[in-house]
Amino acid sequence: MADTTEKTLVLVGHGMVGQRFLEALADRGVTARTRVVVLCEEPRPAYDRVHLTSYFSEGVSPRELSVVEDGFMARHGIELHVGDPAVRVDRDRRTVTARSGLTVGYDTLVLATGSYPFVPPVPGKDAAGCFVYRTIEDLLAIEAYAAGVGSGAVVGGGLLGLEAAGALKGLGLDTHVVEFAPRLMPVQVDTGGGDALRRRVEALGVRVHTGVGTQQITVDGGTGRVTGMALSDGSHLPVGMVVFSAGVRPRDELARGCGLLVGERGGIVVDEQCRTADPSVFAIGECALAADGRVYGLVAPGYEMAETAARTVAGEAGAFTGADLSTKLKLLGVDVASFGDAHGTAEGCLDVCYSDARSGIYRKLVVGADGTLLGGVLVGDVESYGLLRPLTGSVPPVAPEHLVLPAGAGAPVALGPSALPDEAVVCSCNNVTKGAIRAAVGGAGAGGAGGGAGEHSCTSVAEVKKCTKAGTSCGSCVKVLGQLVDAELEAAGVEVDKGLCPHFAQTRAELYEIVLALRIPSYRQLLDGHGREGARGGEGCEVCKPAVASILASLAPVVGASVHVLEGEQAALQDTNDHFLANMQKNGSYSVVPRIPGGEITPEKLIVIGEVARDFGLYTKITGGQRIDLFGARVEQLPLIWARLVDAGFESGHAYGKALRTVKSCVGQTWCRYGVQDSVRMAIDLELRYRGLRSPHKLKSAVSGCARECAEAQSKDFGVIATANGWNLYVGGNGGATPRHADLLAKDLSDAELVRLVDRFLMFYIRTADRLERTSVWLERIPGGLEHVRDVVVHDSLGICEELEALMAAHVAGYRDEWAGTLDDPERLSRFVSFVNAPGTPDPTVRFVPERGQIKPEPILLSLTERVTV
Repeated sequence: MADTTEKTLVLVGHGMVGQRFLEALADRGVTARTRVVVLCEEPRPAYDRVHLTSYFSEGVSPRELSVVEDGFMARHGIELHVGDPAVRVDRDRRTVTARSGLTVGYDTLVLATGSYPFVPPVPGKDAAGCFVYRTIEDLLAIEAYAAGVGSGAVVGGGLLGLEAAGALKGLGLDTHVVEFAPRLMPVQVDTGGGDALRRRVEALGVRVHTGVGTQQITVDGGTGRVTGMALSDGSHLPVGMVVFSAGVRPRDELARGCGLLVGERGGIVVDEQCRTADPSVFAIGECALAADGRVYGLVAPGYEMAETAARTVAGEAGAFTGADLSTKLKLLGVDVASFGDAHGTAEGCLDVCYSDARSGIYRKLVVGADGTLLGGVLVGDVESYGLLRPLTGSVPPVAPEHLVLPAGAGAPVALGPSALPDEAVVCSCNNVTKGAIRAAVGGAGAGGAGGGAGEHSCTSVAEVKKCTKAGTSCGSCVKVLGQLVDAELEAAGVEVDKGLCPHFAQTRAELYEIVLALRIPSYRQLLDGHGREGARGGEGCEVCKPAVASILASLAPVVGASVHVLEGEQAALQDTNDHFLANMQKNGSYSVVPRIPGGEITPEKLIVIGEVARDFGLYTKITGGQRIDLFGARVEQLPLIWARLVDAGFESGHAYGKALRTVKSCVGQTWCRYGVQDSVRMAIDLELRYRGLRSPHKLKSAVSGCARECAEAQSKDFGVIATANGWNLYVGGNGGATPRHADLLAKDLSDAELVRLVDRFLMFYIRTADRLERTSVWLERIPGGLEHVRDVVVHDSLGICEELEALMAAHVAGYRDEWAGTLDDPERLSRFVSFVNAPGTPDPTVRFVPERGQIKPEPILLSLTERVTV
């Protein structure tokens, strides 16, 4: 029974919401004067269920998923009982009994029991091979069973369903998703968003079945194991396992057992203070039916309920009246977000849409008759979510059509955090406003909702996160958070540390200037002479070493640095791919990508590639960049393969490096009746000129022989389109997840003028860009944007064009093929082994299985222990 000299609070359930409740109690000093007992059903403390799939996708261990700070329970005197759930509540005696027989008396009881997965009542649902997707234990069971089957299906195409599908796909299974609704994620996205999502998901090899239900799980009569699924449209899926992810239901059985009021469809009825009909009992999170009649299944509303209940327990005022249901997720590698009135239910509202089926991009904003942004759906590109969601409920400073267009074709001025009002909620998970963030930094926004009021003196994102809890849950607001912190510090006259990393206080561009001006030839000399105090004489880090290696490679002919990436100190600075001059693939094998300038290749060279692929058993694929990729090479095979390719006249295509990849071309006027210039010749000239050019990020280019643009030059870092009078040069384009249309830099150029401007543009980009910054991002970030770049590159406003041209000329004169140089050097060749102590032994974990007449990586399954220790 409870101690008569102190109050006792019992928390039943220790998930993310339960832990947030404990933190809120501790913040208010309640744990210092109250005995707090926690009964937890799972065998481990609270962990991040939002990022559960990262166990499969990123190898994150259960320990790393924990949301409980080390020492938290002991520091606050909280008694935590894991693996011992509550089984009975006696409200008359005010006691809770656990499965172990432990009985604890309470003055206050808080139920945070969460929810359980709903499994449709279909025949065969209990067969061996049927699972739910909810806990770490579920994941471990799925992983173990998947090792013995080749295919699986997920019942449910919502948030968790797509996460489960990603897990099965990651385990190497042929994967199906079955959704009864006519589209995926029917609660979060509309028809257009569902269509875009489906295309992206199916492009990843997952087969989607919408508008159908599961009729039966077919089972082998002898083994009792799953053999397939019968669907309502009469079809049958031959799968070896089934994961049910068809929604959740509130866990309210304890409340029912002790006579508390529950909703007709489940959920413990609570008021705005999260208190049940019994004043001493609270319910928070997914088990609670809130005062607005809704059971919330997201973590953000659960956190708000936890804060509300903690305030009430502490004697403070507070109310939970509803919550933001916005979500931003990456499902199967596809970015999806929805916010506000995503389905446009408000009277008189209008939709503003942008859809690019080819790129899998869909954006829709719901706008009120008065121009107020009411909500939206984003699929494939959610970069603007961090600003759009806080603008919900206000009239944006630019027309809504500008907000949905791709980067480079949208608003005349880029929207930044300054466009947000102080009352805008930046972190919806923790209800932290822009004003609260400004107050945390010490700005004029004190008093904003969330995160506490009053001025603080935070000087970094990490400090603001600790102070306000912003950015500590799903993480979707961290980018905007960083921009707000920097802007507030700069406005206050505080110098913002924009250094490259803990070892260098300078930016990448500043380090480039130091290396160039002082002719510094090595990383060691740069670190010892210009690193931060305390970093000199050290070893650097994974940020600065490859960044400086790229700078040294770009300036090698000028400063006297090692030209070859595997020579001396340079070799130790490289990432894995550069370290072996090849791209590492998912199973530890490597790809071989020879350069094919302009996509032009002779029959003899085609035959050599075919013979190499055949003799080494490689997977071959023709890429969109007009190259032939060869996959599946073991590390010890790379020199043997390249020896034959180099003998045939091939050289490195630099697919592994931050360098020029390809210059794509159409056939131009030589063959095409519409062509007006020789695009193949120009593409070859450009590719041979800029081959091996190391830069902050990869570079792609294309040359089109006419305005029909068959080479897609306007989606490239620098693209060239033929005109009747010469060439038009476009810069800053980008494909991928965040496509950007290139901007016209100059038009009707002669061959010499074109090459001169490309020389200047590339060297100016290399000189001033941040690490890992594509030209598309650089062009939008650099002060003055395109006009400034045009002034510098075309009109020589800074007087540096002669130097830029000289730097490029030095690169062209100093180029040597990296693979040819490697084959001529026994010391460099010695690194191409799987095991240093057994050079002739191939890696036994690199295995393949047949598919469509070629090979593919054999799925790799790691046990829990291996995941932690690898």
